Amino acid sequence: MVERARGMSMTGVIMVMVATFSLPVGAALATSLFHYGGAWGVSALRLGLASVMLLLLVRPTPWRWTGAAWRNVALFGISLAGMNGFFYAAIERIPLGVTVAIQFVGPLALAVILSTNRRDLIWIGAAGLGLILLGLESMTGSVGFDLVGILFAALAGVSWVLYILFSARVGRSLPGLQGLPVAALIAAIVLLPVGFSGVVELVFTPEIYWLMLTVAFISTVVPTSLELAALRRLPRHTFSILLSLEPVFAALIGWVLLDQSFGILRGLAMMLIIGATLGMTASAARLSTEVVDERRARELGG
Repeated sequence: MVERARGMSMTGVIMVMVATFSLPVGAALATSLFHYGGAWGVSALRLGLASVMLLLLVRPTPWRWTGAAWRNVALFGISLAGMNGFFYAAIERIPLGVTVAIQFVGPLALAVILSTNRRDLIWIGAAGLGLILLGLESMTGSVGFDLVGILFAALAGVSWVLYILFSARVGRSLPGLQGLPVAALIAAIVLLPVGFSGVVELVFTPEIYWLMLTVAFISTVVPTSLELAALRRLPRHTFSILLSLEPVFAALIGWVLLDQSFGILRGLAMMLIIGATLGMTASAARLSTEVVDERRARELGG
């Protein structure tokens, strides 16, 4: 039984690592499509293609959903549109690793807000310091970050917070991945007005069809499926800590595939943000363990 549990945990770890690796790889591949359809067009078409793949894979039954379930899925889809659209708009202007690091501040801030432990303010302070260092690097003129790109990355982080909140609602009202294909379709429809011209350009460029399908598969279908499977095998805090690998992978992939080198200030800034995420998730795990131990003690004492 112990060996089986260890095997399941190791499988879960590998699943999360593959998921966190596939997301920035998909984003790096997507940048080569911006020339044809722009960030918004690529994002809209990618979500549309991913929704078709997920519809075939999951086969949801939306005609059986309640009004409340439909409302939750619609809000989930809108947050998905913001998270993906702003993320692609950001990586069109600023390095991939920096975008992912800034985006991570959103879920981190949510965790701090929901936390009752004042020490967790240290972690949001570390993340804030990381953002300040990114600003200092930009002001030196050695990189010249686009402020609009930084704003888009921040908005992607805000959308990620909404994504977390609404996905939890969808998870409570619908089983498995039932809501995801419809949410992805709604997200594509939300982005279509701003990305319409880009989508048309992509549709009439047959030579990039294979790449567009690859991006949709790698960026949505693979990580979503693996993360869902991993959550059944790993404790929540372990899963959250492993997600912190995404900014690291993003920086490495940006360096290898996109030639986005980074200096001392940016490296330190990203380490601060990643460290803040690790610290916050470890703190939450420790607090959860303390609560469980206290509950057990009360039960034994009673």
